[in-house]
Amino acid sequence: MFALSLLQAFHPAPLGGLIQIVILLAVLGLCLWLLFRFVPMEPVIKNVIMIVVVLVVILWLLRSFGII
Repeated sequence: MFALSLLQAFHPAPLGGLIQIVILLAVLGLCLWLLFRFVPMEPVIKNVIMIVVVLVVILWLLRSFGII
């Protein structure tokens, strides 16, 4: 009984939700690549932007899968 509720708690989103997540991550990655490729900026600023984006995406993924 406990194992079943534990599996339900960590069960990922349905297939349609997973496809949307993958598409969104691909679009986000493309936007970041375009930004870093064509906008001149200091490497420190690039690192800060990358760290912030990665942290926000991790928190968003954890929330969308219901972990937090």
